[in-house]
Amino acid sequence: MRFIGSKVNLLSNIESFISENITDSPTVFMDMFSGTGTVAEYFKKDYCIYSNDSLYFSYILQKARIENNQIPKFSKLKQNGISDPLEYLETAEITIKPDYFITHHYSPYNGCERMYFSVENASRIDFIRQQINSWKESNLINEKEFAYILATLIEAIPFISNISGTYGAYLKHWDKRALSNLKLQRLEVTDNYYTNKSFNEDANDVIERVRGDVLYIDTPYNSRQYISNYHLLETIARYDYPEIYGKTGLRPYEHAKSAYCSKRDVLGVFSDLIEKAKFRHIIVSYSTEGLMSVDDIEQVLKKHGVADTYKLAKIPYRKYKSKHKQEESNLNELLFYIQKDIPLVRSNRAFETAYQNEGAANTNEEIHSEQTELSYTELDLFSMNGIKVDAGSATTNVATLPRPPVRVAKYPAQEYIKSPLNYIGGKYKLLKQIIPLFPEDINTFVDLFAGGLNVGINVKANSIIANDINTFVIGVLKEMASLRVDEVLEHIHKRIQEYNLSKENEEGFKKFRDYYNQTKHPLDLYTLICYSFNYQFRFNNNQEYNNPFGRNRSQFSPALELKLVRFIEALHSKNIEFSTEEFDLFHYNHLSKGDFVYCDPPYLITTGSYNDGNRGFKDWNEDQEYKLLQILDDLNGNGVRFALSNVLKHKGQTNHILLEWAKKYHINYLNYDYANSSHNTTRGESEEVLITNYSD
Repeated sequence: MRFIGSKVNLLSNIESFISENITDSPTVFMDMFSGTGTVAEYFKKDYCIYSNDSLYFSYILQKARIENNQIPKFSKLKQNGISDPLEYLETAEITIKPDYFITHHYSPYNGCERMYFSVENASRIDFIRQQINSWKESNLINEKEFAYILATLIEAIPFISNISGTYGAYLKHWDKRALSNLKLQRLEVTDNYYTNKSFNEDANDVIERVRGDVLYIDTPYNSRQYISNYHLLETIARYDYPEIYGKTGLRPYEHAKSAYCSKRDVLGVFSDLIEKAKFRHIIVSYSTEGLMSVDDIEQVLKKHGVADTYKLAKIPYRKYKSKHKQEESNLNELLFYIQKDIPLVRSNRAFETAYQNEGAANTNEEIHSEQTELSYTELDLFSMNGIKVDAGSATTNVATLPRPPVRVAKYPAQEYIKSPLNYIGGKYKLLKQIIPLFPEDINTFVDLFAGGLNVGINVKANSIIANDINTFVIGVLKEMASLRVDEVLEHIHKRIQEYNLSKENEEGFKKFRDYYNQTKHPLDLYTLICYSFNYQFRFNNNQEYNNPFGRNRSQFSPALELKLVRFIEALHSKNIEFSTEEFDLFHYNHLSKGDFVYCDPPYLITTGSYNDGNRGFKDWNEDQEYKLLQILDDLNGNGVRFALSNVLKHKGQTNHILLEWAKKYHINYLNYDYANSSHNTTRGESEEVLITNYSD
């Protein structure tokens, strides 16, 4: 989505700048002037996110992508016969009504001169806005479902808008794209295991009620008011029938003007924002052509922060093409950093560990004896997670809370648990399709090629056998299953501190990798993977770990820690036996009719690194394929149920051995494209299947 001042091309620079200047372990990141949410969404993988923008359409985009941790289910709509609300909104027949505001005022309908949209697209926009309002009023969709649908509409509008860039003016002729049909954009949503929060307020108001660790500030640079450039998106988002005026149909916006666009006011409101900020780390994006000078910003930051932590980075960039020639050599995007004398929100990991495993009764007084300020926003977040606190005051004694204010979310209820091990071929993304096809009455579940245990950890069975030839991955799983959560976390954080592991310290990573290859402690392997490229297992033929450093990307983040804790808790709740047998040497004779064998072997016609024979483990070839299929035939003959994950076709290749064999069983076709998977293939058709010897 095109947006003035968007940081989409500067995300890597911002991330590097943060990594260079922030060396502790922040948890809460706030994007104060979020716009289309590019920065907030990018850093959602690493932090609990707060985001804010005074524009309502921006808030809706944030609420959809930031607050949502999964795509809404629209359960009530489905109960009323609407299985896919987006498809319904795109295709339902419509008749233009007298109260279709966008049609009557922003399309050439009934003599209107404005050419923002074709009549067909404008009426579709009106239909969608009225329909989702009706669904919301009838309690058929909740707030997050409403925001998700509205956000898909907002993101679709630029693709059919008859404009050159912003909505400050429309074209006097029809652009080709404006004549195409409106298509709702299905939004992807990242789950970061936190309760994230979005705001729709003036920045200088909301700053008084929030606190966190990293505050990212990207204010407007010049006198252009965003509301005038994006007035039409705001009107569609609010759908409030404003009294519009002028040739372009502007909505009244005197009350919505930003002081950051005023030469007279900007320095005062910026200073007020920095002074009030209860964040340890502050990052500011600005431009050398902005209303404030570099000296202005430096003086404000040093006045309210720790002066000797001040840093400035200049990133050259090319200005948007203009009719006027300008000097580009002095045009830079500026990144400022200052630290404030404020503790991290996530201030004591020991307290969390004690709470998670043994209860906090004996540790509260020792660790949190002082009065700690909690913002109203944090109180709200505690309330969201079932924590009762006194909301009548902005302060409370942390020692009285049933859990610490260092984590703003409990583990949200999820349909499936994700393994913290990024093992090639993992089936987490397919669990929603695979698990429902499994039998409901399983005595012993055998995960024959367990890998990171994404499947086994989510299966309901009396007992589980997790088997894999990779002794290293099984070793990590066994260690996690045998230790308490606090023991695992203590070991990991001890190694991080001992080797000063971070996203930038490659030397420390290499020293730790050498240490692991000499000692081979399973939890050291997991810790090492957390700082490795793509978080992957990789060994050479001498079975030495040789994955390179994951510079500026990989780390044991708070989100990853949450995922790990949840996984270990699931391990402890199940009856799991671990095994490292070759699949053809496994003791199948112990299995009976109540048991179930799941196979996810290396795929014969794909190129996963686990089946190339170059990682210290046996490769996969046609002989291995035939052996496995014969074993499955034998299991079928003995009345043991099985399911086999595989691909029949991939990148123009066909597994004829599997295709012929599968004819005697049930083939369940799954919807999955390996062009987006860790197999790193080019786009091409894949037929991912689950083959079973039983019917539904």
